[in-house]
Amino acid sequence: MASTEQVPDKTTEQVTGEEEEEDEVTPWSVSSKSEKGINYERLIDKFGSSKIDSELLARIEKVTGKPVHHLLRRGIFFSHREMHVILDKVEKKQPFYLYTGRGPSSEAMHLGHLIPFIFTKWLQDTFDVPLVIQMTDDEKFLWKDLTIDEANRLAHENAKDIIACGFDVNKTFIFSDVEYISSSPEFYKLMCRIQKCVTYNQVKGIFGFTDSDCIGKISFPAIQATPSFSGAFPQIFGGHQKIHCLIPCAIDQDPYFRMTRDVAPRLNCEKPALLHSTFFPALQGAQSKMSASDPTSSIFLTDSDKEIKDKINKYAYSGGGSTVEEHKEKGGDCEVDVAFQYMKFFSEDDERLAEIEKAYTKGELLTGHLKKELIGVLQKLIGEHRERRAKVTKEEVDQFMTPRKLKFDYGGLKL
Repeated sequence: MASTEQVPDKTTEQVTGEEEEEDEVTPWSVSSKSEKGINYERLIDKFGSSKIDSELLARIEKVTGKPVHHLLRRGIFFSHREMHVILDKVEKKQPFYLYTGRGPSSEAMHLGHLIPFIFTKWLQDTFDVPLVIQMTDDEKFLWKDLTIDEANRLAHENAKDIIACGFDVNKTFIFSDVEYISSSPEFYKLMCRIQKCVTYNQVKGIFGFTDSDCIGKISFPAIQATPSFSGAFPQIFGGHQKIHCLIPCAIDQDPYFRMTRDVAPRLNCEKPALLHSTFFPALQGAQSKMSASDPTSSIFLTDSDKEIKDKINKYAYSGGGSTVEEHKEKGGDCEVDVAFQYMKFFSEDDERLAEIEKAYTKGELLTGHLKKELIGVLQKLIGEHRERRAKVTKEEVDQFMTPRKLKFDYGGLKL
């Protein structure tokens, strides 16, 4: 059995005091000067997390008795904190739960927003565990030009897209910060305890806040930290304070949970474990940033088949040659080609993906043909998602978002 990771979390001083790298990765800004995007090996070292290696993948398969998800196999989820602790729990038949979230800043979610939910659904199905999904409408009110009521409305709209991913209502609680915190004394008290553990200087060092930032921003990290602890959900966990949490998220969210893991022992709570994903590239390439306000930067879950086709053909950055002759002579670069990168995220056929990579790299497969194959994959994926979302009713959203006991029973649990 593989041992629990011994790599400590880097402290705030270590991370912020190291030599500045070209890549910028924060919860609000991600940029790279390389056309290949973020250097993830360097980021693992900078953040002090652990690489998801073949040994960990083999252990996940052994513990679950199932093949790992293609997002794990292909290194899209590439980094972790204490995943071995979670697997130890599973082997001992001890419980854990999942926590992920969504910042509702736009009516329509794009493909990049879908990644954590596709993977989280696989985790929930594979391990049969409760899931809490935080809709940070308060965060978007603080950071964006939105009214609090509009941010809350978008939380309910985005919940429809999340429900359309196929989550089980008997195992899943989706909550709006605006609504749930005001109705849960346990959540609020735990949030206050976290706030008391973190100084203003610490939160400035972790998140880069300035003197001109509103105090709401400064206090928000404690709100995102709180669902990491089972005591925040007494209706689900029966008041148990020390049930382990596993958080699948993009690695730009890691600063929140480095802070959370720092304060957990002082609260007599368990440190959350994490699985980190890479970033989903914008259509224009890994150096560009997807934006909900720029419809040309990504494929949205509301896009029609024609819009998907037109966007891929017109905007998807190509790693191929500038002419057919050059492409056939020199081959294409799959590391920067957006159509190939999207195939890595969404095509489940490993064999076909390997064939495409080989043929494109050799120049035998042209960019137009690669884009055509991707268009077919995305039209099917998004078309099916649109149909499921259209069937999600307000009553179903309300059911997911009502605080309640889930199918799991923690009444007689002793930890």
